[in-house]
Amino acid sequence: MLSARRLSTALACPLLMLSAAACTPGTPHQDAKPPSAKPSASSDGKDSTLRLSDTIGRLKAAHESRSGYERDKFRLWTDEDHDGCDTRKEVLLAEAVKKPRQGKGCKLTGGSWRSYYDDKTVTDARKLDIDHLVPLAEAWDSGASKWTAQRREQYANDLGAERSLVAVSLGPNRTKGDKDPAEWMPTAKDATCTYVADWVSAKLRWKLTVDPTEARALRTIAAGCPDATVTFKPAP
Repeated sequence: MLSARRLSTALACPLLMLSAAACTPGTPHQDAKPPSAKPSASSDGKDSTLRLSDTIGRLKAAHESRSGYERDKFRLWTDEDHDGCDTRKEVLLAEAVKKPRQGKGCKLTGGSWRSYYDDKTVTDARKLDIDHLVPLAEAWDSGASKWTAQRREQYANDLGAERSLVAVSLGPNRTKGDKDPAEWMPTAKDATCTYVADWVSAKLRWKLTVDPTEARALRTIAAGCPDATVTFKPAP
């Protein structure tokens, strides 16, 4: 059985995506001109599409606390649909520019990926990290500390949103660590608007807060992305 992420990738444009990104096979993170349709918003659990600049105001501001955080409070890389491929491998399969060969036990060989943080092509899956757009520690600071263990597991393995987890080069991801956009941004120039929209999308999806410094940085960066829009769907 395909996961929701893999099924949406196979059938159509991503369910949860930056609207300014073209739905072009093999280039899921490439910036492009957004659709001309007027953005709309919904509060009934369906997709909502807003201009990036408008979404910043939807984020609740709050001061953060990392008290009590431990990474193992988020259970990683589960196999929710029991198809033999854990979350990491589901993301690799979904984002591959050239599909890897899938062997017994979901062992992946070959394939290639485009790391949009540094705009590099990677041909060895071992040289890729699966990054939580909003890092686990940042999620903890922003509201996940109050969640149940089950809810944190859902967040850590979110395959229902194309923008929550991304396959990226080891270097940029290790440099990013637990930093928010006020502290770190991708080195690839064309990644700026995509990354901020992905960040905001993930925070809105999971109803995570932003601290004042983070909010200021997001507003500043969004001002340079006037055509970008964000589509998000609240997490179940």
